[in-house]
Amino acid sequence: MITLLHHLVLHNPSCRGDDEAIRFRDRALTYRQLADETRRFGAGLLEAGLEKQERVAIYLPKRLETVVAFFGTSWAGGVFVPVNPLLKPEQVAHVLRDCNARFLVTSGDRLAQLEPALEHCHDLHTVVLTDSGDGDETDLPRRRVEWDAFLAGGAEEAPPPLIDGDMAAILYTSGSTGRPKGVVLSHRNMVAGAQSVAQYLENRREDRLLAVLPFSFDYGFSQLTTAFTVGASVVLMDYLLPRDVIRAVERHQITGLAAVPPLWVQLARLPWPEGAVTSLRYITNSGGAMPGEVLKALRQALPSTRVYLMYGLTEAFRSTYLPPEELDRRPDSMGRAIPNAEIMVVREDGSPCAPGEPGELVHRGALVALGYWNDPERTRERFRPAPGRPGGIPLEETAVWSGDTVRMDEEGFLYFIGRKDDMIKTSGYRVSPTEVEEVCYASGLVGEAAAIGLPHSQLGQAIVVVATPAEGAERVDEEALQNHCRERLPAFMVPLRVITEPTLPRNPNGKIDRKQLALRYQDLFSEESSP
Repeated sequence: MITLLHHLVLHNPSCRGDDEAIRFRDRALTYRQLADETRRFGAGLLEAGLEKQERVAIYLPKRLETVVAFFGTSWAGGVFVPVNPLLKPEQVAHVLRDCNARFLVTSGDRLAQLEPALEHCHDLHTVVLTDSGDGDETDLPRRRVEWDAFLAGGAEEAPPPLIDGDMAAILYTSGSTGRPKGVVLSHRNMVAGAQSVAQYLENRREDRLLAVLPFSFDYGFSQLTTAFTVGASVVLMDYLLPRDVIRAVERHQITGLAAVPPLWVQLARLPWPEGAVTSLRYITNSGGAMPGEVLKALRQALPSTRVYLMYGLTEAFRSTYLPPEELDRRPDSMGRAIPNAEIMVVREDGSPCAPGEPGELVHRGALVALGYWNDPERTRERFRPAPGRPGGIPLEETAVWSGDTVRMDEEGFLYFIGRKDDMIKTSGYRVSPTEVEEVCYASGLVGEAAAIGLPHSQLGQAIVVVATPAEGAERVDEEALQNHCRERLPAFMVPLRVITEPTLPRNPNGKIDRKQLALRYQDLFSEESSP
């Protein structure tokens, strides 16, 4: 029975020892080799003094050692902390200090850049280097050991006993406003999530998944766990250009590809060779709504590929999915609850909303995380008692109150309206930025688009669309886009301004960062009204 995360590779009857588990470029590990290196890395941690539930930060791009470190930490009873490799040294140091990391796994070159920021990471006592790099030795009091030596010198002692409620990982959110917060996940959270997703995606041992998203993103990490659940294989990739993703799909005969909307927007514009078209069994989208025109283009390019539209949040990993057979009937739906989860739409007092009535999405079940690391105040705001439980149960069950506004139709399908923090309040109305963006994409006049609300003396907030030009254009035609919006939206939803940018900023998980754009242009209308 699989109850702990590392059981997915060590005690999983679906995994065959000689089958390829992970591949990075020309290197690969079979399941037998991955299990062996997992134990050896874990033994190295125990030999170096890791105590049960201590944190091991892993600051690496996607490579074989990264995966070994994740599952080896789990085997040793530690808690792994994937650190997005795009973060800057001060951001990395904040994560290490916040979670009191005792170990850091990184490369020599990364350590050389990071070292000055580690001065106040007093809990850090051992750095494991995947290579020596070019960094010079420093006087900072911590042990350094190279990868091969670490795996060779592990003790024979058994790991500490664990149960599925113990911590397995801390995933730090992108922190677009303020410092990032660490979501604490148990073994139960991660195993239940992998099993649920593998069930509705119908994953099988023959699948080959392409991992292009960062492992610090729960959606990216799940490419490992859903594959390992069924004994499938994963190809690791850090791409430079979107066309590299399509080439990798063809080269490795990828059957499953997960991405976020900004990447799908780029992939939808590119030609897909026959080898990629025939191999790709399914694609998935999460991290934001898939624009309708992008979905249409992808379905035309990949006519035999099943498309799964999904919704999730780090605090509960995955909440809903839309079965591919429902795409034509309700392409704007985020679907229904995933297996082993209950999704409710409730009013502020916790009472259930009527069909079609907007309310807050609440998620209950085995995927609900343990809270935010060392942050009881924000934990109380988001993790609250589940509504609608029988009064005779003395102990309260914790659910995740998402902060997202949705509605549910008569058949139980959900539709996203907006995030509380993202909703634009203009002329007394609440406007979902995704609804405005969807209309902009349908115009064919933009490459990528983000709708934001900016302070305005008369409107409260004015709707502004920041967009990249469509392919072949130098600028976005502001007048044409506004006219297109007027034909399809009520007057209060038509953007007051359209701003052309060559690229749109992204957070470390690859999503368009609306908050950064809002900060960049926050004085736009105050400057225009100045004498």
